[in-house]
Amino acid sequence: MDAEVDREAILDAGPWKRNLIVCVVGSFTTIVGMTLLLPFLPLYVEQLGISDHAAIVQWSGIAYGATFFSAALTAPLWGRLADRYGRKLMLIRASLGMAIAMSLIGMAHNVYELVGLRLLTGLLGGYASGSTVLVAAQTPKARSGWAIGVLSAGIMAGSLVGPLIGGVLPGLIGIRATFFLIGGVIFITFLGTTFLIREEARPKTAKGAKSRGGWSLVPDKRPVIAMWGTGLLLMIANMSIEPIITVYVAQLVEAPQVIFVAGLVMSAAAFGSLLSSSHLGKLADRVGHWRIIIIICLAVSALLLIPQAFVISGWQLILLRFLMGLALGGLLPCIASVIRHNVPDAVTGSMLGYSISAQYAGQVIGPLAGGFIGGHIGMRAVFLGTSVLMALGAIGNFVVEKKK
Repeated sequence: MDAEVDREAILDAGPWKRNLIVCVVGSFTTIVGMTLLLPFLPLYVEQLGISDHAAIVQWSGIAYGATFFSAALTAPLWGRLADRYGRKLMLIRASLGMAIAMSLIGMAHNVYELVGLRLLTGLLGGYASGSTVLVAAQTPKARSGWAIGVLSAGIMAGSLVGPLIGGVLPGLIGIRATFFLIGGVIFITFLGTTFLIREEARPKTAKGAKSRGGWSLVPDKRPVIAMWGTGLLLMIANMSIEPIITVYVAQLVEAPQVIFVAGLVMSAAAFGSLLSSSHLGKLADRVGHWRIIIIICLAVSALLLIPQAFVISGWQLILLRFLMGLALGGLLPCIASVIRHNVPDAVTGSMLGYSISAQYAGQVIGPLAGGFIGGHIGMRAVFLGTSVLMALGAIGNFVVEKKK
């Protein structure tokens, strides 16, 4: 009994819990900043001089995707620099950079400046991904699944709340003032990060290691590659229905309810993941991140995608997406934990950076593939094809984990 108490005291020691709180709040505010413009982005594009309806839609898509495109390209770089110069420093850079970029978006004069500033936001940002690196590296390994699960819940909450705030604030204070306000909120995140986070000393090898030697330091590369692929599949599964969901829902409900039900369907999976991520992360710390959680979650998600192709009402689809979100909620914490347990501390940031890039790639590939398949083959094929991918992911993870 005394040994168990001593072990708990050791795990609770250090600044990692305070760091986690700051990272959760900071990730929430920055994700809100990245997503709140979704409801009013077409209106802002129109204000910037684009009048043709098709052009407004096109430029809105380009402007929204620009941030995630540049973030995917730079995530490995920021992870590598975090290993060499400190993870806290990268969070300070990201929060200050986003505060400046978001404020500048409110000063855009034309759509080209808007797209450029959205690219700059992804380039300078990366607070949530940097938080994942810091929390994974600084949290005791026995608590890493729970801690990353809590952080993931904060990120998902930001994704849900951002569009809600974006639907209210512009009507109250105006579009440009909305960007100034969120820039100010993120600046407070910058101050909290600077003065509240305490980073433990980095391994000596992290300071002197050459960047090209990072991959060679990983003793067994199969688990890391498997986790990158799993993160890619997770985002493809979440995002593949985005382009078709409104059209699909229109086949299930009456016209006046289409937009409302489509919005519920889009948020149901994220809400389910928000509820389950910390609990599944905590469970994974006890029973195993890989075989028990990742493989089972992928398999359950594959099964839940099949009936989504054959629903006859909108509420059935909402329920199934919610259940799928509950299953997928444990994946992000477990992916980060498996990488954390299978790479040296000196290259944790680099390997997690590549993992985050794979997830961003899934956010791009998912909608593109879903839109193409839905338009050329049929909307049911989107769900069934995604189910096959998730099943292959479960089988692939089982094989790799068994060989390991």
